[in-house]
Amino acid sequence: MQRPARSLLTVLGVTFGLAITVGNVIGAGIMRTPGDIAAELSTFWPFLSVWIIGALYATLGANALAELSAMTPQSGGQYVFVRRALGDYAGFVVGWSDWISTCGTTALVTMTLGEYAVQLAPALPPAKVLALLVVAVLTVVQWFGVRAGAAAQDFTSALKALVLILLIIACLVAGGRNPFSGGVELERETSLFVAFVLALQAVIYTYDGWTAPIYFAGEVKNPGRDLPRSMFGGLALVTAIYLLINVAFVRVVPLATIAGQKLAAATVARFLFGTNGYMIVLAIMVIGLISAANSNVMIAPRVIWAMAKDRLFWRGGAEVNAGGTPDISLLISSAIAVAFIITGTFNTVLAKLAFFFVANYALSFASLFVLRVRESNAERPFRAIGHPYTTAIALLASITFLVGAVIGDWGNTMWAVGILFASLPIYLLIRMNR
Repeated sequence: MQRPARSLLTVLGVTFGLAITVGNVIGAGIMRTPGDIAAELSTFWPFLSVWIIGALYATLGANALAELSAMTPQSGGQYVFVRRALGDYAGFVVGWSDWISTCGTTALVTMTLGEYAVQLAPALPPAKVLALLVVAVLTVVQWFGVRAGAAAQDFTSALKALVLILLIIACLVAGGRNPFSGGVELERETSLFVAFVLALQAVIYTYDGWTAPIYFAGEVKNPGRDLPRSMFGGLALVTAIYLLINVAFVRVVPLATIAGQKLAAATVARFLFGTNGYMIVLAIMVIGLISAANSNVMIAPRVIWAMAKDRLFWRGGAEVNAGGTPDISLLISSAIAVAFIITGTFNTVLAKLAFFFVANYALSFASLFVLRVRESNAERPFRAIGHPYTTAIALLASITFLVGAVIGDWGNTMWAVGILFASLPIYLLIRMNR
């Protein structure tokens, strides 16, 4: 007799949801982005308001996706409910692009971690070797099961939050400026509106990753209650940390000092800690990137596990080990990340798939409209607040950013369109073999 197939374990709660959100969202971006924003918006209130608007956009998105994931409590991310609402092909495109980009992000995060670690301790192996070691270690942790992976995420995310809070406190205590003062307006080559839009794009990218809890929807003990709490609570924590960091930075130095700096946090740290400031910031970033790497190693296999269950990926990817880990999908995903690291192609891949990041959000928001009409009587443990208006705002914002991505990066957009057309015969071939 064939033994029954193992399923994912329903053992996760709100604590993990908060940890995976903080771990997946907060990476190196918050240490860099304030310098980019200050270059566009050099007075305090416009500078801070763009961070608040970015948080509102993410919250509107979370509001819509919380309903979709609560009514479709299956692990796998946006693929799951896009396929339910818009069919196999739309789900296939979302799933493949999401999976590949997550593997690429794993490579990018671990390579960045390795580069910073080598600067801290030059005696360490080269950055590429460190990146491969990090992927290997995190893969082994996940192999032991979802409980081990969740414990690693809880610990690393809590450690990251702690070091960021300590940095905030140091800035607020040692800084001598009034952060709410107006500041000096720097000359711009563009209008204030264009500057604000450019700044907002950078901020929204820094908030990206807030969807992390939905990839584990089938493993959450009470998805109808805990998924919305994880998404809203995680975003609230991220927003609070981001706003406090920006206020703390301006408590130490004026915006004009960090404007255009590639690593704004290092500029601030030098004022606080002298020549050791740069090394302190590097240490904070290494700590933060470990949790980001772990979250991506956890997320990627769940996408192709869900696709394998629906026979839109190799069926062996649907295997789950005794610890509740989709083990074959984990090995495949980590192998792709390793290939990206060895070949150094992750930046190219992520640039060419950037089109799909926003397109996937737009398809997800559209899915809520479709399911509200087609499955009006379906059980909805959580209903999106203010729908259809709030969802429409999120959808329109996503379409606007999608248009901006097309105009701003025409070459990679054409690559993305080519990938989309190329995916159709692959999809049809998979359908024939189902």
